[in-house]
Parts: sequence; structure tokens; C-alpha cells
Amino acid sequence: MLPTMDAWQSWRGPLLYAHRGARLERPENTPQALATAVGLGADALEIDVHMTRDGQVVVAHDADGLRMAGDPRAIRDCTLAEVQSWDVSRGFEGQPLQVARVPTLADVLEELPGVPLNIDLKQSQPSMVEAALGVVQRAAAYERVLLTSFSFATLRAVRAAGYPGPTGFSQAEAVLLVFAPPRLLRRLALAGSRLQIPTRHGPLRLDRPALIDKMHALGIAVDYWVINDIAQAERLLDRGADGIVTDDPRAMAGLFERHGRCDGWRARRPRGAGP
Repeated sequence: MLPTMDAWQSWRGPLLYAHRGARLERPENTPQALATAVGLGADALEIDVHMTRDGQVVVAHDADGLRMAGDPRAIRDCTLAEVQSWDVSRGFEGQPLQVARVPTLADVLEELPGVPLNIDLKQSQPSMVEAALGVVQRAAAYERVLLTSFSFATLRAVRAAGYPGPTGFSQAEAVLLVFAPPRLLRRLALAGSRLQIPTRHGPLRLDRPALIDKMHALGIAVDYWVINDIAQAERLLDRGADGIVTDDPRAMAGLFERHGRCDGWRARRPRGAGP
């Protein structure tokens, strides 16, 4: 059975995703970065999660604290208290800011009510699926949480657990969607709703209008990451892209403000609001 076009707001026009929040302006994946991105006009926040040794789901891209906090320990080997003792502003390349901590997913859901979250389940061993689903369930946030992962096993576990919200596609599923003919794909049980891909993989171009049209015919939205060049983002929107994932929501908001396909985005912005 094909998904409906589409399970995550494409009827509102192309979506502006903030990759790890406004990470050029605040330390990535922190409450400061996420709140800033929402204020700049991001429709959705693309965030990453891992699980601590004591089973808490935290928002962080890397599996350890080395790059952002100077601590080489793996998140999965640390308690929540240990992870939240890190100052992740140390890895921020912009202007020095106040101390920044690693938030829990529960805190983000509570502090940003109603904001759609694109959550990448990074950790596969030990599996964090049960813990992450529990957080989303307790927050009653199914409708606004899109769960994604490169790992097919992780997404299979999410779906097998009966997650009622939308999911993306794993790397293996993305390869199938790109290369398999539509007649074959129509016979498969395609569980995801949004294909999130780069514009190219090696010599293979993935930003072709034909690929976008193929996905739309299957009821699947297409989001591109990570796009920081405005001219490139404009070409993608012209070709029918359903979402732009960017490190720079401030600059990208200017494109969404003027692009002909972004009436929905403009309607969602408060009158007089600007980046």
C-alpha cells in the first residue's frame, strides 16, 4: 500500500528544515540552537539522538563528546548526569557563548510544543528504539515527530513496534527507491513517507526532476540535505523538492520569503516576522 502524499505536511508547501538547529549561530542540537532556528522561520528541526548508559535519550549528533565538548567518552557509556556535565559550546566555531548543555529529547519536546521534529536515531547498539518511542509516546508527539535512520534494522524495529507517526527511509531503502522501476515499487509495502537524500552520491545525480517526479507518483516527498547554497536550493525548489535541510535557516528564509512555491511557508510566518 502506498503512503498518502504525504504524511508530514507537504500540503503546506516545501518545508524549511534547520539541520541541528541554527548551528552556525549557536552550538548544534542545543536548546539555544533549536529555539533560534524556530525564530528564524524553520518549519522543522532536524536533530540527532543517542542513548545514555542509564537509558536516557539525549540530543547529540556524535556518538561521543570529543568534537563538541573535548570528552572522548561515548554517550552510551556515560550516565545522563555525565553527558549533561559537558560544555558543548567548546566545539562551536562561532562567537564564544555561555555554557551550553546536551538536552534530553523529552526536554526538547516539552520546550518546543507543536514544533515538528525530524529525529535521526543514530545509535544502533544497544538499540535505542524502545527508549525513543517511549519519550515520544509520553509527549503525545506522534504527529509532529518524523523518525529517520540510516539503519534499516532501526527503522524496521520502529515500524514493528507499531509507531503510528511518520518515518523516513533507511539508506538501503533509499537505494531501492532510486534504482527500482516504479512498477516494482508499487507492489511493495513502502512504509516511509519522506525520502531524504543529498543532491548526489559520487557520480550519481539525485537532484534530477525525473527522480522527484517518480517519488511524487509514489506518494513520497523528497527532501535534500545539507543545502547551504541559496542558488542550489532555489534550483531544487524549482524542480519540485518538498524540503530543504540547511545549516543556515537565516539565509534560507530569504529564499522561502520570495520563492513562488513557498506561499505556505509565508502563510505560516507571523505577520511582520523576518529572519
